[in-house]
Amino acid sequence: MWFSFWRSRDRFTLDHLRYLTDQLAKVQIVNEVNKALRSIAELITYGDQHDPSFFEFFMEKQVVAEFVRVLKLSRTVSIPLQLLQTVSIMIQNLRSEHAIYYMFSNEHMNYLITYSFDFHNEELLSYYISFLRAISGKLNKNTISLLVKTRNDEVVSFPLYVEAIRFAFHEENMIRTAVRTVTLNVYHVGDECVNRYITSVPHTDYFSNLVSFFRNQCMDLNRLVSETLKNPCPDSTSTIIAAVDEIEDNLYYFSDVISAGIPDVARLITDSILMLLIFPLLLPSLRVVDANDMQSGVVTSLYLLCCILRIVKIKDLANTIVVALFYPLETFTRFSRGKVNGYISEFGLTSISQEPDDDNIAKGNAGCLTVNVPNSSSSSGFDPESVMSEDNCSSSNLALREVLLSYVTKGDDVLVWGSLSVLATLLQTKDRLGILPQRKQHKKQLLQALVGEASGEDQLFSSENSLMRDGSGCELDVYLEKIKEQYGLSFLPSDFLMSPRVPRFQVLDALVSLFCRSNISAETLWDGGWLLRQLLPYSEAEFNSHHLELLQVSYKNSATALVKEVRGFWPDLLITVLCNEWRKCKKAMESSYPPKEPKCILFPSQMLSSEEDIPEGSSFAAGEKMHELVKVFVVLHQLQIFTLGRPLPEKPLIYPPGDLPANSRAQTSGLDVSGPKPGTEVSLVNAVPCRIAFERGKERHFCFLAISAGTSGWLVLAEELPMKKLYGVIRVAAPLAGCNPRIDDKHPRWLHLRIRPSSLPVLDPAKFNPNRKLKTKAFVDGRWTLAFRDEESCKSALSMILEEINFLSDEVHRRLKPLLNLETALDLSGPEEDSSSHSTTPPNSV
Repeated sequence: MWFSFWRSRDRFTLDHLRYLTDQLAKVQIVNEVNKALRSIAELITYGDQHDPSFFEFFMEKQVVAEFVRVLKLSRTVSIPLQLLQTVSIMIQNLRSEHAIYYMFSNEHMNYLITYSFDFHNEELLSYYISFLRAISGKLNKNTISLLVKTRNDEVVSFPLYVEAIRFAFHEENMIRTAVRTVTLNVYHVGDECVNRYITSVPHTDYFSNLVSFFRNQCMDLNRLVSETLKNPCPDSTSTIIAAVDEIEDNLYYFSDVISAGIPDVARLITDSILMLLIFPLLLPSLRVVDANDMQSGVVTSLYLLCCILRIVKIKDLANTIVVALFYPLETFTRFSRGKVNGYISEFGLTSISQEPDDDNIAKGNAGCLTVNVPNSSSSSGFDPESVMSEDNCSSSNLALREVLLSYVTKGDDVLVWGSLSVLATLLQTKDRLGILPQRKQHKKQLLQALVGEASGEDQLFSSENSLMRDGSGCELDVYLEKIKEQYGLSFLPSDFLMSPRVPRFQVLDALVSLFCRSNISAETLWDGGWLLRQLLPYSEAEFNSHHLELLQVSYKNSATALVKEVRGFWPDLLITVLCNEWRKCKKAMESSYPPKEPKCILFPSQMLSSEEDIPEGSSFAAGEKMHELVKVFVVLHQLQIFTLGRPLPEKPLIYPPGDLPANSRAQTSGLDVSGPKPGTEVSLVNAVPCRIAFERGKERHFCFLAISAGTSGWLVLAEELPMKKLYGVIRVAAPLAGCNPRIDDKHPRWLHLRIRPSSLPVLDPAKFNPNRKLKTKAFVDGRWTLAFRDEESCKSALSMILEEINFLSDEVHRRLKPLLNLETALDLSGPEEDSSSHSTTPPNSV
């Protein structure tokens, strides 16, 4: 054992390295050299970290040249594989700059980089890409000069970069990722000569090719979304998530490239994204052409616009997209039909024809499209009722921003959500650009950039290239001219653009009208509420009494619908759900970010109840309806508080629980507020004897009780104690609310009861996950049929149930009164009151 130990250490000696080098030098016909190559790599790595004489010998014997010689002699793939692995390991593990300089000198690395390997072998390609990545990991301003060729102080050849980007669009994702690592390592060196080389023709094609590759991924995503909307399958969501992840990875790569700070790269990427994707594809796709296409093109375009604005941090790109929203749709419909690129669009709306180059762009400048924006007749420049009819949302005369706003006022739930995501992303984009850290001034300018650029004030989107306005213009004019000169798009602005107040009215009108709609999900309204709250503190002049009146009407309608739920299936859980959603909504409204990420628009929430799974009139469907109504009510109520500039209370303003009457059935039965539990002893003073069969042919005798205690209630079946008169033991208990009692038409002694689940799915995480299929079997209604000894006993039991349900509902309504009455609620939420004192409730009630 000791001999083996010392022998393993003797391997790491200079003599052993000398022996291996001599053996390698004697090789004329490559046979078994793989082991020698591996051993040399181990020894050089060891010597670099422990004994400089190892590497001195390595350099003296020019071992790298021997590697190259062996490669030339090889006739099998095993030697190139082992050689690439050996060199990669050595480069990755060398620490001294002296060693790196030697490895990169004498053109040996460039020879290996440009060697004609057989890349049909996938394993060899993988080792080669790892080899390139290892080299790029050691680049700095000193070492990079050893890998380039120069003429007159200009780089004329850079094999590492050129050979790496050959595989930038390989079908294997791991290879694409490794290539991106190589390029980023090159970009972040910061060598000016290398930067000029990669931004010169023909190497600039790499950036446009990146965007073309990204555009194809966008088209693939659109096809997936379209197919999923038409024919959903179990794997659809995971497939779309994978496509979305790859798209976002691409955009983060763009962002990383830009962060290297290379001159002209941001311009190259901006031009490519605008000319290959935004103008010809995404903007023309922002209209619904055919109801049969499920609006997949619109939904995907909205998501991609959000994604690009959020991730790619180029000011001019964001500026141009914002200004492009003032253009009529017809501008980009015509643009998409022009000769812009060489692929046919599969977004379902446009077709494109020729690859872009400088000549084409120049030709585009010469033949600009000029269209007129019609003047609006409404006071705000936007009349939702007239502009956004069922068919008019696709009108090419509308400006794109009006198309977005028309979706907010008249579009379906997905279009509303997508449009709100774009508007919210515009706010976030400007925040991400890091302009004006002061919150009030910052948000004021965010609003101006979002809903219309105001002349005479500093604009948020000011370019680093100092695109300064003169006394007669504004930032909008600057970018209108820039878009015309660089991209060949122009239009004659209408009068409403001359007044910044008009666009602001448009956005506020659209958001307020959204809360007057009854066919929009609560989840989407929460997004709208978040956006409206961002705009409210800095638009008091535009948020007028008419807006307040509309919101109040909508709130009162919501409160009326909520009152009906007090007499519905789930009054016992109404306050619990309301308090939970109040907390969630408050957190969402006060967050710096919208409640949902933009990519969520690609996965619209599926209805939790369907005709196949949920029977008509089931308590489960009623519970989902109640939950939705509560979420709508909560966001509308919180918006009322926001409009007054008041802080939100931590809890909803409800009365605390009242005391139980002394003669209530809950008191006389001896039950506490925690509710009946099987095995608990209970008084049977008010009980009615009955029979029930839980199994066929096995009828059992019980005593029936209906009991309410505050906002809780139960149906109780107790078994009489033979030794203790008028007392029994609870055997079965079920919720009182939603039992829907009914005497049988043919058998007046039979009482039919619906037995509802004790909890809502949203309150039971073990059985409900909004991102997965709902376990509906756990929430199926049960049935009890109780048989009484005579008709009077049956009627007595029915009367007891109805009376206790009324007690329960009245208590729920009493506690909700301060919240349902808008004037009272706003008074109680005033700054002079301690709002927490109005919402204190014991654990059993909330």
